[in-house]
Amino acid sequence: MKVTPDVLIPRPETEELVNWIISENKGKELRIMDIGTGSGCIALALAKNLPLAKVSAIDISEKALKIANMNAVRNNIEADFFRVDLLDPSSDLKGEYDIIVSNPPYVRDSEKRFMQYNVLHYEPHRALFVPDDNPLLFYKAIADSGNRSLMKNGCIYCEINETLSDETASVFQSRKYTLMALRKDINGKPRMLKAVKNHG
Repeated sequence: MKVTPDVLIPRPETEELVNWIISENKGKELRIMDIGTGSGCIALALAKNLPLAKVSAIDISEKALKIANMNAVRNNIEADFFRVDLLDPSSDLKGEYDIIVSNPPYVRDSEKRFMQYNVLHYEPHRALFVPDDNPLLFYKAIADSGNRSLMKNGCIYCEINETLSDETASVFQSRKYTLMALRKDINGKPRMLKAVKNHG
């Protein structure tokens, strides 16, 4: 998987998120949307391991989408990539989906001082950081997009900030999602969330 300073380097937590989705959806015909795809690692791993699924992905960065497309071609995996600004209220996810997955920006600006040098200097800040006064803005947009674009009983899977797990869950609960599941990573930290849209 090719990465550049225009995309995040995939983390072990992201692999755990992908494995969770694969384990719950083997053998199913699905339409999957990856929001904020970056290098395409989530979308392409799902497309490879869920061969009956049709996978699409969006990102605001043209440079990231170029890398994602390159990775798809290099690995001979089929997925559709689109440029969409999720925070634009008029944004359209271009279809209806059974699953939305995302590893959005969730590190608060005040947490920068805890980040490693290589992360701060060689990875895109736009894909990492959110303002302290609105740290869940991407989860709100994901939940709202899901209300418009998810099929009934469709699922959202997200990587989350371990220090804001309850608050992130509340974002989805307040938008009528149910069957919340918070999953801990290999280090025992709450790093993944699943929400189900059980309304029409």
